[in-house]
Amino acid sequence: MSHTPPPAALSVVIAEDAAVVREGLVGLLGDRGMRVPAAVGTPDALLAAVDEHRPDAVVADIRMPPTHRDEGLRAAAELRRTHPGLGILLFSQYIETSYAHTLLADGSAGIGYLLKDRVLDVDEFVDALHRVVAGGTALDPDVIARLLTARPGLDQLSERERETLGHMAAGLTNAAVAARMGISQRAVEKHAAAIFDKLDIPRTSTTHRRVQAVLHYLGSPPL
Repeated sequence: MSHTPPPAALSVVIAEDAAVVREGLVGLLGDRGMRVPAAVGTPDALLAAVDEHRPDAVVADIRMPPTHRDEGLRAAAELRRTHPGLGILLFSQYIETSYAHTLLADGSAGIGYLLKDRVLDVDEFVDALHRVVAGGTALDPDVIARLLTARPGLDQLSERERETLGHMAAGLTNAAVAARMGISQRAVEKHAAAIFDKLDIPRTSTTHRRVQAVLHYLGSPPL
């Protein structure tokens, strides 16, 4: 009698220059059954660790040595180029909408951006990590709120439509949006259709209307 082998443990490389935070992340992910082949403190070490271990995902701080500005972000951009399909979850102590725009400039698949405080919600953090590994998007709700207030042209959407679009931008499926908002999946579909119409996003065979709406929301150039 054949048996289906258990799924392989998710492999994650961590990049965080604060040793206490780094060790905490290693323990957190290990407790959730994930494997951490490397936990490093610099962008160069991150690039080398990914080359060596070929993980499923990277969890990295945006601000890293030597300047503590955007070294982690630039390392992530390099990894997207050299390791397509790698899930990347970045976090920061501060809300910087420019980081989100830069991070998503080449598409939103497999990308996440959370505030450091969000890591304290272990379930939400682990869910975001699994989402980017699966090719989805995971954006911090506070980042989304800041992006929403910064984007002109969205005032034509109703409050519920704006809320729906925010959840879509966070990477949630229609079913997950429905559960989050306490409405039916059919209602979510109606909100999505209204969003597409109001943002003048046509149905074509070459573009994904949901992705186009999220890109409009985030201020990224259309595909």
